[in-house]
Amino acid sequence: MTQVTELYACLYAKEFPAQALLRLRPDLHSKPCVVLEGEAPTQHVCSLNTKARLLGMERGMTRVEVDTFPEPVALLRSPQSEAATKAVLLECAGAFSPRVEDRSEANAFLCGIDIAGTKNLFGPPDMLARNLLQRVRALGISASVTVSTNLHAAVSLAKGLSRNTPLHVIATGREAATLAVLPLSVLDLTEKQTETFGLWGIHTLGMLAALPEKELVARMGQESRRLRQLAQGGLPHLFQPVEPVFKLEERAELDSPVEILESLLFGLAVMLEQLILRAKARILSLASVTVTLTLDGGGIHIRTVRPALPTTDKQLWIKLLHLDLEAHPPSAAIVGVMLHAEPGSTTKMQLGLFSPQLPEASRLDVTLARIRAVVGEDCVGRAVLQDTHAAEAFRVEPFTVPTGESVVPTSPHSRASIRQLRPQETASVTLQHAKPTSFYFREKRYNVEHAYGPWTLSGDWWNPTLWAAEQWDLVARAQDGAMLCCCMVRDVLQNRWQMAALYD
Repeated sequence: MTQVTELYACLYAKEFPAQALLRLRPDLHSKPCVVLEGEAPTQHVCSLNTKARLLGMERGMTRVEVDTFPEPVALLRSPQSEAATKAVLLECAGAFSPRVEDRSEANAFLCGIDIAGTKNLFGPPDMLARNLLQRVRALGISASVTVSTNLHAAVSLAKGLSRNTPLHVIATGREAATLAVLPLSVLDLTEKQTETFGLWGIHTLGMLAALPEKELVARMGQESRRLRQLAQGGLPHLFQPVEPVFKLEERAELDSPVEILESLLFGLAVMLEQLILRAKARILSLASVTVTLTLDGGGIHIRTVRPALPTTDKQLWIKLLHLDLEAHPPSAAIVGVMLHAEPGSTTKMQLGLFSPQLPEASRLDVTLARIRAVVGEDCVGRAVLQDTHAAEAFRVEPFTVPTGESVVPTSPHSRASIRQLRPQETASVTLQHAKPTSFYFREKRYNVEHAYGPWTLSGDWWNPTLWAAEQWDLVARAQDGAMLCCCMVRDVLQNRWQMAALYD
């Protein structure tokens, strides 16, 4: 049996608090943005984007110092946004390998991916790294990807890569040479270790790797042995994988309350695009989308949109959400948005060659949404009989695409058909010994030749809407010889006769 050589990819995203907040805010990408942490007035910058860094802003600045720069955008750190973005990135990494280890730090996302044995699926390591980087960029995150046979070497290189080189594959046996030029800061040294190496004139991993091991351990302890192995790219690692959860969910917090629905749609479009992108990566569509609006004052407004067929048409989803929120507006200004989608199959319906052309599903969904906005949701759908013997008892359910074959059994014998009258028509009946003998119906008199019944029905006796009825099947003949087979019903409570149905 051939032993598979260890091979790891490292996905590293700097300034993660800022990237998590700006991922769904394309309108802020061209502006200098900083993320503030702490309580006012002691807030300080914990993360910032490239535009802010080029202006001279840096971590640790106070809010007062930030305000001295021209038109800065200050955002509050959001643990919810960071957790959601981390879940999205772990899910993305899990598409390339089931073994993913989360090694995130305070201000950076970092994960290791065990890609040993994936060459037949994703190609050589450099191709896998390019595809992973492309997928992450599509999610709105700027990151770097490194590949090595040693996980710690890949992690150190990812931290030390420049922004102009977001991808690097370390050749087998070249770990020490590749890491030699990197600064010691990639090893996360303590303050005491940094001070000691500075006094010794040690500033790069190559200089640390060249130190004699025994003398180094004698002066700095056993921890220095691990640091030297890290600098050489030879420290072994026990991989501790996590199981990424596939959850189609995006959330965003607004800078100020929004009252105009059209202003919200721009942000919804960006969030929908991300959901669709993640669903497509797994060959799925969106079957339903639930929008949860956090309102000013602490309230929540939840709406769910479910088209007839799962789809990845972004414009269709925006239109459906727009119509639904327009028909059911929130009661207060909006301060936060969360979208949750249920995945669905991308299978398309196969029509027969000579079948009539059906309306396009997307256009039909929009039309139904517009009708619901006018007449109400309870008035659009298909009628479904309720489990009761009461006349006209039905409810309206949303339209659904039938799956499988009909469960109604087929019979080779012919059956009598019945034409039910809706609404039932009033008839005048003559009784003899509590049995119909003749009646007037549609200005014609009929004599009853055969009467079958009565079949008594009743229900809802525990409610104010109680009802009771008698049903008769009659065979009658008019004076001109015309025969009529019908079903008549007497309302017992009101003593009223009505023609319910006609037999063919």
